Amino acid sequence: MVRFDGADEKDLAGRWSVPRVRLFDLVGSTLDIAHELAADGAPAGTVILADAQYAGRGRMGRSWRSEPGAGIWLTIVERPADAAASDVLSLRVGLAAARALDALAGATVGLKWPNDLYLAGRKLAGVLIEARWREGVPEWIAIGVGINVRPPRTEPNATGLPQGVGRLAALDALVPAIRAAARKSGWLTPMELAEFETRDVARGRRCASPAVGVVAGLDETGALLVDTDGPPAERVALRAGSLVLEASEREGEAEGL
Repeated sequence: MVRFDGADEKDLAGRWSVPRVRLFDLVGSTLDIAHELAADGAPAGTVILADAQYAGRGRMGRSWRSEPGAGIWLTIVERPADAAASDVLSLRVGLAAARALDALAGATVGLKWPNDLYLAGRKLAGVLIEARWREGVPEWIAIGVGINVRPPRTEPNATGLPQGVGRLAALDALVPAIRAAARKSGWLTPMELAEFETRDVARGRRCASPAVGVVAGLDETGALLVDTDGPPAERVALRAGSLVLEASEREGEAEGL
């Protein structure tokens, strides 16, 4: 029987009040397992958790290897019906995860559009949302979250949680927070936008992509706002791409989780 830091699947399902937990020592990606289970009818709230991954993935097709015991590699299956909410789910989950980790991190966890979490200027975690659609609504959504518990050896500019913070303690805070975020409807609220602004590690900094200019925050649809250099100088709303800060602004960044 696979156990995760001493707990088995039944223990964790009860601990987090979820219908099902699947534990793995090693998988390609917990996202792949989530899609397989969802296609077979896994209920909303199904949690997939691996001790290590050999083909973890991020945005834009990036992939990485996750070492055993080094972090939290988690995917939760949800079945929301609100298409608008799915558009902003990565940001909403990021907000929920940052809020949940603040106390454990001993500091405010920052956010970088569209899916990264930062601690003390270094990348701590990432969020990846993958949906499967039917007739214009998501049939299911796989919410992938990867968190460094200890700094990865291959990413010198990344960071982990403070020494002594256990994975189960982090998951106890994260799982209910992520599930609550997934139940929300509509675009980002004024309160969520205000909170994102307090955590935004890029606001006011110059970026080279997806537009050249100064990061000005988000709008309610989750679009990145950039005040471009021009001509003509204008504020643009960008809904795709990766936020790349200019070289002089990139101290402490890491490419992958």
